[in-house]
Amino acid sequence: MNNETIVVIGAGVVGLTTALHIQQHLHPSQNVLIVAREFPNTTSLNYASPWAGAHYRPVPGSSPQSARENSQARRTYEYFKHLAAEDPSSGVQLIDGEEHLESPPSEYLHEANIQSAYAHLDGFRRLTADETPPEVKWGVRYRTYVVNSPVYCAYLLRKFVLNGGQTREYTLVDPMEAFELPGTETGTVTTVVNCSGLGFGDPKSFIIRGQTCLVRNPCSVTITRQNSDGTWSFCIPRPLSGGTIIGGTKQPHDWSPTPSLETRKQLLANAAKWFPFSKESGGQFDVIRDIVGRRPAREGGMRIEAERVGGDRFIVHAYGAGGRGFELSWGVAQDVVQLMFENGLARQKASL
Repeated sequence: MNNETIVVIGAGVVGLTTALHIQQHLHPSQNVLIVAREFPNTTSLNYASPWAGAHYRPVPGSSPQSARENSQARRTYEYFKHLAAEDPSSGVQLIDGEEHLESPPSEYLHEANIQSAYAHLDGFRRLTADETPPEVKWGVRYRTYVVNSPVYCAYLLRKFVLNGGQTREYTLVDPMEAFELPGTETGTVTTVVNCSGLGFGDPKSFIIRGQTCLVRNPCSVTITRQNSDGTWSFCIPRPLSGGTIIGGTKQPHDWSPTPSLETRKQLLANAAKWFPFSKESGGQFDVIRDIVGRRPAREGGMRIEAERVGGDRFIVHAYGAGGRGFELSWGVAQDVVQLMFENGLARQKASL
């Protein structure tokens, strides 16, 4: 039987997780190659994963997109819970999370939405009025996970390579190019998995600029706060002494690569006011760096589908996670492999 190479495009958190999961369902004659412009040892504005704050906060909603993302997020939550317990070196840790909303959107006022989005979380409960600041109208607490994103991306890549995976740093212009890449010595390519973030010229794709600030000050919980003007503030401790991410902004279609000092001032002022940093901080922050990244978003949510592109060739698309790459990553990887099963591109039984 001829050898076959499955090419995964992209080494962000979705690409790395998907490649790792595919490895568990290979025929003996199959291998996996990740082809990407950037890998976890590089930093680039357009390579969003290592910049991410990376914690899990459910997003209630009743649309089909919300239902799909809730399912993916629930499965990822279970996976990260297990990983945090089994292998802390992954950079994943379970901690308490809180949300404080001053002006909750309508999705937060429907009990069915809340149950659907939050009921699976360990320790989930509503906060009483005396447990939140006076202006907060809606508050919850639950066990969640936080991720030291550069450590976790490097961990995924290391596991992938140890499992026999191959990597190639290469900038693809079109996903069809991936079918021609590996050459005959590593095997023909009939399956390409497109985890490229923005896709290739997909008109529904767009970037959301995010600016955050990484500080040395420790924090024992992750808190997300919605301010009355609709902006959001959050603090996300990074495990393994990675500091704390203070955020953040969401600026669709904003391509500015330069951190704004004004934004940093506002982020830190909000954090000093609202988040439980240790008393010795005295409202002062020891800033490591300002962070700007471009989240690869898509109208209508991620594109997850198998596309036949001639003969027995398939491109399985999985891109456009926006700011939820870590939160959806394991669920997306499972959905991609399920599409591969359905099209006969991988085997059902996991190899031991």
